[in-house]
Amino acid sequence: MDLNSASTVVLQVLTQATSQDTAVLKPAEEQLKQWETQPGFYSVLLNIFTNHTLDINVRWLAVLYFKNGIDRYWRRVAPHALSEEEKSTLRAGLITNFNEPINQIATQIAVLIAKVARLDCPRQWPELIPTLIESVKVQDDLRQHRALLTFYHVTKTLASKRLAADRKLFYDLASGIYSFACSLWNHHTDTFLQQVSSGNEAAVLSSLERTLLSLKVLRKLTVNGFVEPHKNMEVMGFLHGIFERLKQFLECSRSIGTDNVCRDRLEKTIILFTKVLLDFLDQHPFSFTPLIQRSLEFSVSYVFTEVGEGVTFERFIVQCMNLIKMIVKNYAYKPSKNFEDSSPETLEAHKIKMTFFTYPTLTEICRRLVSHYFLLTEEELTMWEEDPEGFTVEETGGDSWKYSLRPCTEVLFIDIFHEYNQTLTPVLLEMMQTLQGPTNVEDMNALLIKDAVYNAVGLAAYELFDSVDFDQWFKNQLLPELQVIHNRQIMILQSRNHTLRNKLTPILNFAQKYKPLRRRVIWLIGQWISVKFKSDLRPMLYEAICNLLQDQDLVEDQERFKVFLNCSSPVDDFEFRTDQFLPYLETMFTLLFQLLQQVTECDTKMHVLHVLSCVIERVNMQIRPYVGCLVQYLPLLWKQSEEHNMLRCAILTTLIHLVQDTCFLYLSSSLFYFLFLMEPMNASGILQKGLGADSKNLYPFLLPVIQLSTDVSQPPHVYLLEDGLELWLVTLENSPCITPELLRIFQNMSPLLELSSESLRTCFKIINGYIFLSSTEFLQTYAVGLCQSFCELLNEINTEGQVQVLKVLSSF
Repeated sequence: MDLNSASTVVLQVLTQATSQDTAVLKPAEEQLKQWETQPGFYSVLLNIFTNHTLDINVRWLAVLYFKNGIDRYWRRVAPHALSEEEKSTLRAGLITNFNEPINQIATQIAVLIAKVARLDCPRQWPELIPTLIESVKVQDDLRQHRALLTFYHVTKTLASKRLAADRKLFYDLASGIYSFACSLWNHHTDTFLQQVSSGNEAAVLSSLERTLLSLKVLRKLTVNGFVEPHKNMEVMGFLHGIFERLKQFLECSRSIGTDNVCRDRLEKTIILFTKVLLDFLDQHPFSFTPLIQRSLEFSVSYVFTEVGEGVTFERFIVQCMNLIKMIVKNYAYKPSKNFEDSSPETLEAHKIKMTFFTYPTLTEICRRLVSHYFLLTEEELTMWEEDPEGFTVEETGGDSWKYSLRPCTEVLFIDIFHEYNQTLTPVLLEMMQTLQGPTNVEDMNALLIKDAVYNAVGLAAYELFDSVDFDQWFKNQLLPELQVIHNRQIMILQSRNHTLRNKLTPILNFAQKYKPLRRRVIWLIGQWISVKFKSDLRPMLYEAICNLLQDQDLVEDQERFKVFLNCSSPVDDFEFRTDQFLPYLETMFTLLFQLLQQVTECDTKMHVLHVLSCVIERVNMQIRPYVGCLVQYLPLLWKQSEEHNMLRCAILTTLIHLVQDTCFLYLSSSLFYFLFLMEPMNASGILQKGLGADSKNLYPFLLPVIQLSTDVSQPPHVYLLEDGLELWLVTLENSPCITPELLRIFQNMSPLLELSSESLRTCFKIINGYIFLSSTEFLQTYAVGLCQSFCELLNEINTEGQVQVLKVLSSF
């Protein structure tokens, strides 16, 4: 492809490819796709996106096509791979000028250079790093920044390679450029600190941007560039210097307000400092040992003392708490029970921790966590009032403790309390003791303190097992908290006497203010019920829950939703007794069903369905009088949840329990097959007498659900297959006879057998179920196809699977 003539043609097509008119756009995209494998095409793209006089959108598209081409055609073994001559020309052209004026395009160019570096550096591209180093030294601000941006992306990409040979190359690279990277970072950092008081926001922002980029480079080199970084004085010098730099940058935040253009970059730089420490601790725990004392002193002083007032911000506090948590919980720092078996490095780290975490320090951390960080904020209280579902979703989440303050403080409290429970248990017990008895509702701070202490007691439930008589505490303190003013409140709300309502409005206000505490109490009981709670007390708890769920005030503001989500533990618990629960079954199930209809968030519907499934599973056939409304509602919910596969999984689980537990058959799958194999006539009699036609009433909904969930040609099967197979099996087990619809869905089985997955055992059980229900009709339709599938399957499965196949064949 001649570059001069080709550039004009390609430029024209790229221009058409940026059009909003699909009639122009589609042919241009097709033409560009054809050119992707043509020699010289990427040289033309390079000429286009480095020409700053052209339209930005055209240049942007040229960069993207070039970047995608690297993934597809740069490797020598790739189909239509670029020639070595063209690649050499392209490599030279990519690093000729670092003067791209558009930030977004400059970033894309940096990324594509890094992609080429991943494949070619340093062997085919030895000049890349020296060129970058020389370019970041130039005085031109634009060229310096673009070279530094590219330097960062190249370093980041090379650091991510994991093969031993590649890691060795990166170690060599890090050793060679670390000193320069440190001096570069120190230079830009000092420049920023000198300019920060100048009032020239543009110059300050420019220096801060370079500081951030150079620190990103150092982070990758420090964490990934050394096998034993503690033996490198420059590395350890940089890490020790982070604490002083952090203090300097935190002090800068006093003069750089939240509305300043530099504020966002400043906070990102501060967070990046903490990320360096966290990453280094994670990758090199023993090399981090000399930094333990200083890290703890720094983090605790800024998070748990007045030192941090006015300079810290939420994300920084979270990072400091994560640093403390990682040090406390790090298994490398925990000696074995026999100290003599522990390594010297472990004992040294453990000694540093024990020296730091003295009784006064632990006490202050514990009290500060509970009395300061556990307190509900005004923003949280408002959100909880206005959007209880959203607030509940906000509170949960697997890794939310890494980024959000409240989950972070709770996880830190759990880990510290577990590690130092003998020291902290008396502290928490003392805090509990001071909160005995009712709380003045006009004292909002006292209510919030009690809520925080109850939160701590719930989080530390397992650690407090031997120290708290929870049964007495429940009867004397927690139960009265749940019952407070309930009867009077109902009387007021139901009264039509406006004079009485107005006269007793303060009582309503009292109830309104007391709601957060009642919510916390029910959550606290849920935490303790599986730890230490007498079975005899459960009816008292069920009674209190029913009262709360029927509270008219709670219905009005959806607090009822919050209550039941936090009281599912009494149902889903090992010591649950059906006879204690039955008097409350109708009320509980009715209110649960109403709750399922009211809530709107997918996660909350899943949670309510989980509780419903637990109730159905626990009470078995006792649920039959109450499930009619649920059976009628589930098809609508299934239709509404088309875009939410996890919610559909919850519906499948509920259906499994409905089919299993609302029928009269109480045989496990294994017993069913045992009876079938040993005495098929008896098994048939039990099955027929047990079910009749009851389960067939669900078929119009059940069978299409099973059909979709087990059809491997449908995308949702990735999420639904396991539960769908289980539902298919229990439907067969509880079916009185085969039906044409039930027989028809067996068409899904052949592709399932081809998967040879972990679901094969369930598939075999389903096949056996069909043979048992109607062997003649079933085998006439599917025997040939099954034999073919089994023949293909026998070569791919282990001995146990082959035995299962033979068992099925023996029943033909």
